[in-house]
Amino acid sequence: MSETSGTESTDRYAALPSGMRICFRDFGDKAHPAVLLIAGMGEDLTFWTDSFFGSLVARGFRVVAIDNRDVGRSTFVAAPPPALWRQIAARPRGDAYALADMAQDAVGVLDCLGISRVHLVGRSMGGMIAQTIAATAPARVLSLTSLYSTTGSKKVGQPALSTIRLLAASPARTRTEAVRAHLRITRHIAGSGYPIDDAAEAAIAARGWDRSAGDPAAGVARQVQAIQRSGDRTAQLSTITAPTLVINGDRDLLVHPSGGEATVKAIRPARHVVVPGMGHHIPQALVGPVTQYISQHADRVGEGGDHARIS
Repeated sequence: MSETSGTESTDRYAALPSGMRICFRDFGDKAHPAVLLIAGMGEDLTFWTDSFFGSLVARGFRVVAIDNRDVGRSTFVAAPPPALWRQIAARPRGDAYALADMAQDAVGVLDCLGISRVHLVGRSMGGMIAQTIAATAPARVLSLTSLYSTTGSKKVGQPALSTIRLLAASPARTRTEAVRAHLRITRHIAGSGYPIDDAAEAAIAARGWDRSAGDPAAGVARQVQAIQRSGDRTAQLSTITAPTLVINGDRDLLVHPSGGEATVKAIRPARHVVVPGMGHHIPQALVGPVTQYISQHADRVGEGGDHARIS
């Protein structure tokens, strides 16, 4: 069931049989093909930005975006976060959830809305969740777009040492610290071709902090161990039959471009778009191009077109 307040673009909630309460927003005409947006680790649904939502709606889609569990206004689980040594050693706690559980959350929102089939779009960890849905619930998926994500293999998609050093900083404990930390890491990973808009990014980070229903640091730690518990998903990805588009930049310092290459190799056939100068970020300058790629991919599915790999 769902609880609703106000217009479609406001926060709504799906109360799932698992006990999770997943926050979502629903944009656009319900008669149009649906796109489900799944954000990355520690990102609430507003990190997609209003312009991203609006661009997809203008291209003829109904857009549903969710807060994953442990972020935004969705349920923050009761289990303690993993200790730092567990995260470093990739040894999840016994009570850790996995990407498969997060995938079930997303499908539960679709059930709540009565959406039978959807175009999946996920970025970073959200790409991993979208991949998992495509592999485990293929009947629900019209197409898959995986944005700067990876397969879970330790051989590919690893962050640069400079990024690891930044991520090792103490977690933010105040709104001001959260904004500063977001600006610091985003400047680093955004890519050489697309400098960030500091004011816009500060507003995104502040809004994300304000929307959090729990401890953001603990939530991120539990999401990290969800990825670790899920391990190498290459074999699972090879079972995906949905038409797939993989998008990544060539200047990604958080998920090395090899992660995108490995995803394309695992999912055959898949189309591959590499954006020069793009890092691990979608600035305003790339909203149009990225949503156009997504739209063209979805339209091609509707037309029964070719899905051979391109670069």
